[in-house]
Amino acid sequence: MSRLAGCAAVAAALAALAVTPAGAESALPGVCLGDPSANGVPMAPGPRVRFGITPAGEAGALGPAVPFVPDDPPRTLAALARLRPPKAPLVLRLNRFFWADGEAGIARFLALAKRYTDAGYLVELQVRYHPAPGQEGNVAGFVAFVREVVDRFGPNPRVVGLQVTNEVNFTVSPDSSDGAYQGARDALIAGVIAAKDEARRRGFGQLTVGFNWFYRTDPNSEAGFWGYLRDHGGPAFAAAVDWVGLDAYPGTVFPPVEAPGGERDGMVAAMSQLRRCFMPIAGLGSKVPIHVEENGWPTGPGRAEDSQAQALQTMVRAVHDFRGTYGVTDYRWFDLRDHNTSSTNFQHHYGLLRDDYSPKPAFEAYRRLLDDLALREPDAGLGPVRLGLRVRYRRGRCAPVRATVTGADRPLVRRLDISVGMRRLARIRRPPLALTIRRRGLSPRHRYRLRLRATLADGRAATLARRLRACAR
Repeated sequence: MSRLAGCAAVAAALAALAVTPAGAESALPGVCLGDPSANGVPMAPGPRVRFGITPAGEAGALGPAVPFVPDDPPRTLAALARLRPPKAPLVLRLNRFFWADGEAGIARFLALAKRYTDAGYLVELQVRYHPAPGQEGNVAGFVAFVREVVDRFGPNPRVVGLQVTNEVNFTVSPDSSDGAYQGARDALIAGVIAAKDEARRRGFGQLTVGFNWFYRTDPNSEAGFWGYLRDHGGPAFAAAVDWVGLDAYPGTVFPPVEAPGGERDGMVAAMSQLRRCFMPIAGLGSKVPIHVEENGWPTGPGRAEDSQAQALQTMVRAVHDFRGTYGVTDYRWFDLRDHNTSSTNFQHHYGLLRDDYSPKPAFEAYRRLLDDLALREPDAGLGPVRLGLRVRYRRGRCAPVRATVTGADRPLVRRLDISVGMRRLARIRRPPLALTIRRRGLSPRHRYRLRLRATLADGRAATLARRLRACAR
């Protein structure tokens, strides 16, 4: 297949699923389509967006398989360090974590998560249904896998997100999306409920759970997908969802052609349709935030690198401008590096870097946007943690110690460790803001060093130590 024929075949497959372009949306009576244009849409204020990126470069795609050019970890970390905004979190979305890969996949992603969190990044996981041939339709088996993922990754306080399944509403691309597999909708519902239940049970307060939606397929398919979540998930599913992810590629997919600058309208259409048309069907109200989990614009045959940089700036600023309007809290670019720069399929050219790590113009464009727009630590509630002790003595006896944790929202405090000397008295997960420590069982004739250590969900900690007498028997 020639280069042009290959691209045409991919474009034809994608276009076959598309609804009418934005300018013709009024021709679909009775169909909720959100805001087809940014014109006239109010830009409501909202907290700054927490930004991130997919770091590995490996991309699922329609068309023949193309070898992934392996990443070089030190060069990947160096590129991320250049991209990372000062005093701001950067979330790395690790994709293509397949149920089919079993223990080998868990081990691989544990190593990746450790590599990135040790370097100071936050991590979220895209946990794919993607079953092996003998697993397809075994929803209970997938649920067990999801619970194990929570158990294995939850102890890392910088693993902050779990996306359960991928693009279940998109049914024609098994390499990139789970909707092509039998049982995918049930796996999404049961997997989200199980992930949230396991995270709560284990005290992993930092680990949020969500799923994503591919913008967009035909209206009948969308109505069926969201109605299924409502009818088969019900209140238990809605209560387990911390966020809904949006995968949108204006100027590339749905609609396949945009005039330069039209990507702004495309992002508004995608955010508004998800928020106003579809999330309410499944009982997901305004308090459930949207995360833009995938947004990209590939280079490659017929797609100029300068155009990628312009499209990136247009789409990122659209998300920033309308974040308050549609309740968007997070954004991830897809992705850092090309899958394979020599590929004739444009779907392998989403990177800000070529596969040899040389930068495209969009790399510098994204870096500048992050410096200008990114959520800073004080905005995220990640300010300093303060610990306090209050001790009262009377009649030769000591009253119980009153310990307080202040300067941070309670959900950010993951655990409180209490020790006396070398002896740990307690480890309290998700502690209250104030608690009583009783010091019985120690000799009243000695002084002891009481030590409190509060650990936040992002891995930072504060310690307070003080010498105290034990309580008399």
